[in-house]
Amino acid sequence: MSQEGAKPITKIFVDYYETYRIFSSPLNLEPLPMSPVTRPTDAELAILRVLWERGPSTVRQVFEVLSEEKDLGYTTVLKMLQIMTEKGLVQREITDRVHTFSTTQTQTQTQQTLLDDLLDKAFGGSSKSLVMQALATRKTSKTELAEIRKMLDQAEGRKR
Repeated sequence: MSQEGAKPITKIFVDYYETYRIFSSPLNLEPLPMSPVTRPTDAELAILRVLWERGPSTVRQVFEVLSEEKDLGYTTVLKMLQIMTEKGLVQREITDRVHTFSTTQTQTQTQQTLLDDLLDKAFGGSSKSLVMQALATRKTSKTELAEIRKMLDQAEGRKR
């Protein structure tokens, strides 16, 4: 009865069962766990900056700061914070019906994640290329150059 190219009955049964199992399982609606490689979008970074500067804040407080710079709605900020909570970028604490949001990573941790990604993707892992491009792209003040020299001296001291 077997025809060339026809699926054996066992294969048909297994495929059917797998489809049934996947589509009949309940949806997992729990928030996603925080991932160290979660990269925030530009809009999410704007919200994170507010939270890093102000500390734990309500939606209203974040909205007030952001609306000074951009024309956006309260519900937009609320939705962004909900998405960021699901992504694990912020956490929400509810006290007396007030929702307060705070970051799950420090500014330094987030910058490190973004820099590592940029370094690998755009500069092939070369710190030298990254620094040279950064210095060539924008005017650097004498104060910044002095700080960079100090950091280089410290880095050299650690390697000796």
